[in-house]
Amino acid sequence: MASTFLSLVRKIIRKGNLKLTLADGETHTIGDGTGELVVVRIADEEAERLIRRDPTLKLGEMYMEGRFILEQGNIYDFLETVKQNTINEIFDIPMAALLIGRIAIQQVKSRLPVNRNKRNVAHHYDLSERLFELFLDEDWQYSCAYYNPPGISLEEAQLAKKRHIAAKLLLEPNQRVLEIGSGWGGMGMYLAEATPGLEFTGITLSEEQLKIARERARKRGLADRVRFELQDYRTMTGRTFDRIVSVGMFEHVGIGNFDKYFKKVHELLADDGVMLLHSIARPKPSFATNAFIEKYIFPQGYVPSIGEALPPIERAGLLVRDVEILPLHYAHTLRHWRERFVANKAAAVALYDERFFRMWEFYLAGSEIGFRWDELFVMQIQISKNQFSTPDNRNYIAQNEAKLKEFEATRPPLDKVIL
Repeated sequence: MASTFLSLVRKIIRKGNLKLTLADGETHTIGDGTGELVVVRIADEEAERLIRRDPTLKLGEMYMEGRFILEQGNIYDFLETVKQNTINEIFDIPMAALLIGRIAIQQVKSRLPVNRNKRNVAHHYDLSERLFELFLDEDWQYSCAYYNPPGISLEEAQLAKKRHIAAKLLLEPNQRVLEIGSGWGGMGMYLAEATPGLEFTGITLSEEQLKIARERARKRGLADRVRFELQDYRTMTGRTFDRIVSVGMFEHVGIGNFDKYFKKVHELLADDGVMLLHSIARPKPSFATNAFIEKYIFPQGYVPSIGEALPPIERAGLLVRDVEILPLHYAHTLRHWRERFVANKAAAVALYDERFFRMWEFYLAGSEIGFRWDELFVMQIQISKNQFSTPDNRNYIAQNEAKLKEFEATRPPLDKVIL
């Protein structure tokens, strides 16, 4: 088994500098010697067999269990060494069969009428708020930041993200705004404070996020016009909104529900309304989510390609008014998150345990790899019902951002709420 595992590693890694100690104690130097040295030890033969058969899932699991051990470098360094050599290649028939089976299962699950959205959301977002406090910015923005200009801090980049989205929404006083997937409330409070008389409704399926968002709005004196509800977008009726925003939620809709999602958007959006959809996207369809992410992090999620997202928008009778691609911005965001999370390892382990810490470290590192090496990106799609809802040029974005910067200069400091 060791020789089979070793042959796979040698087949994958031709560039780089890897020292690998197998379960039998033999140490091998692999790669062409370029780059920083990464030293790995496999604890047992079963771990070698599992990783050999199913690297997409089992590498992360063996790392979580302490059976895939980094003795020099970290898990990101190892994953980057792999990705410098290969981009999602399939090395034998059993791996191909495993992938096809996973695609089939995820495609079926995404189309089942059973509503597991609340359970899936709770799996991730109802974790201790203290966990997220370890690595997020002061406003708890758990989505891609906007590094414009390059090199700014995580806090500055998350503020720039909110500013950029608000500018595209073309907000006006006294409008009604809906956020589908409102998180810990930061976007809603920003939009409301930046726009006189704006009435904001944020919906979420996370009870923990709901409690914190409501308390934050209350403490900032916004409870009269910033409301958060435990609500599934699919069952909303009887209301229309001038603006709709959704940030980092579309990835949880599931490929089988894209048509239903945009039909509901059409129903909820005013005839002269504008929507801004901010979502992770991929360069081409994958038909299934990464096995590790699906099992441990975001069950039943799916990252679409632009080509998968646009047809259901059109079928719903909506117009695409603007599409912007943000490449590498999420890689920078994830790097900041991972560095903060690792720096707070002791606190994370105290909250949960070593296994949980390694699971999240692997998730953050693997996600960053996806944006740096697998060509993932973030798309912002501006949507309306008619062509006169938005200007005929993009100059307004910079103009609106300049006005929002003036507002930010006078905005009271943010404060976190731990319940």
